[in-house]
Amino acid sequence: MSSFTGLSQIGQIALTVANLDRAVAFYQHTLGLPLLFRAPPGLAFLDCAGVRLMLSEPEGAPAAAPSSVLYFRVADIHAAYTGLQAGGVAFHDTPHCIARLPDHDLWMTFFRDPDANQLALMSEVREPRATPAR
Repeated sequence: MSSFTGLSQIGQIALTVANLDRAVAFYQHTLGLPLLFRAPPGLAFLDCAGVRLMLSEPEGAPAAAPSSVLYFRVADIHAAYTGLQAGGVAFHDTPHCIARLPDHDLWMTFFRDPDANQLALMSEVREPRATPAR
């Protein structure tokens, strides 16, 4: 019988980038992620609220397609959108409600990094709702 209880938290996410210096500048200076360290032969590690983001140049042939979508959780999606847009981020859309759930509304907006990796801002907006009359 196995004692494995299942997976829990993601510790690191890796993205392949064409130009490490350009990618580090975007994630560190434009998106505001702290640089943890760089390591040869072309790796950089940034902190994303306790999850390590590893940027690496491809070994051999470049990656055929961009990576999975990274969703950055933000408290105020409109403020984050405005701030990042002022910093040069080109968004594909404006913040919009994706789903109205029983206890919150889920808002998102999408953009790409310099290597065409899809990124998004997400915000779970919990506003007081009117209680139905009885």
